[in-house]
Amino acid sequence: MKFEFATAARILFGPGSSAQLPELAAAVGRRVFLITGSSGAPYNEMTTALVDAGLDVERHIVSGEPEVGSVETVLTAARKHNPEVLIGIGGGSVLDTGKIVAALLTNPGELADYLEVVGRGSPITNPPIPYCAVPTTAGTGTEVTRNAVIGVPEHRVKVSVRSRLMLPRHALVDPELTISTPPHITAATGLDACTQLIESYVGCKANPLTDGICREGLLRAGRSLRTVYLEPENRAAREDMALAALMSGICLANAKLGAVHGLAGPLGGLISAPHGELCARLLGPVTRANLAALQTQDPENLALVRYRQAAQLLMGRSEVQPGDLVDWVLELSELMKIPSLSALGLTPELVSEAVAKAQCSSSMQGNPIELSDHELSQILNVGL
Repeated sequence: MKFEFATAARILFGPGSSAQLPELAAAVGRRVFLITGSSGAPYNEMTTALVDAGLDVERHIVSGEPEVGSVETVLTAARKHNPEVLIGIGGGSVLDTGKIVAALLTNPGELADYLEVVGRGSPITNPPIPYCAVPTTAGTGTEVTRNAVIGVPEHRVKVSVRSRLMLPRHALVDPELTISTPPHITAATGLDACTQLIESYVGCKANPLTDGICREGLLRAGRSLRTVYLEPENRAAREDMALAALMSGICLANAKLGAVHGLAGPLGGLISAPHGELCARLLGPVTRANLAALQTQDPENLALVRYRQAAQLLMGRSEVQPGDLVDWVLELSELMKIPSLSALGLTPELVSEAVAKAQCSSSMQGNPIELSDHELSQILNVGL
């Protein structure tokens, strides 16, 4: 047995923990470059707290998922400010932008030098400037992952900048910051966290450390995802989902993912749909396809046992079978009004291109069984 396990240098979790941000930043340096989502109370209050602590703060607001042009704009502004510490406060897109910028502030060259697939894929060799990631959604877990995803519109793909050095210095996870998340984002990000936990648990790159974290995350997501959607101000459920998302990030960074993310990545580049909604809509059909392939081609595969365990943890019942997980996911997706793939922009003409790109995705390496082009096409055609 061989595996590697790495995560953020320091994780601070709990309601109200975001109040520690000024102290954490000041311990590193006075010049702060702050990246946040669109204007709103949490962002403004935390910016004010940093300024009141005597820090020299340059704030940059970003919206939408990161693309080459938007990241380069933020990078230019950050280089002008010459910060000693970088802070990202927002959803996964904001935190990914922060990870890329923090890395490029200390490494020579431009963004294209470090992009996988469409760029030169040069390694990050110098440690990024100290980066503190503060999520305001409960989904991606990117505050504890070692890569950042970026869209490249001219190539119609999403690719990664990836390095163990990109793990944030601090992951500051305050469930209170997620309470104002709109229902549709709560739904998509929550199902994304479930996807990451399931794929990390059933996949062929799982290890004993990620297994334990996945089981705890699945238990919490199963008992609280529906509740947090129907009762947005339920603080216990918000805490569960913030922790489940954090755990999903730790697991995916150390155990890889699977066909849901293998398809969602290319689709995000082709149709510019939100990553969380793609994962949420793909989870049911991919799980069904994986179970059918495993039962037909490799019925002794441990992944079938793990799918049943995942279903038991999520549904809270010992008698459930792997197939019940598919019904649970599809029912929850309908309750939460997750758009169909066609509503997200997928057309029949794009299916073959999406499948070809998915087969080259690194996430496919973690899937518990190899899926054919035909099987992947069937998964996508379900949503049309």
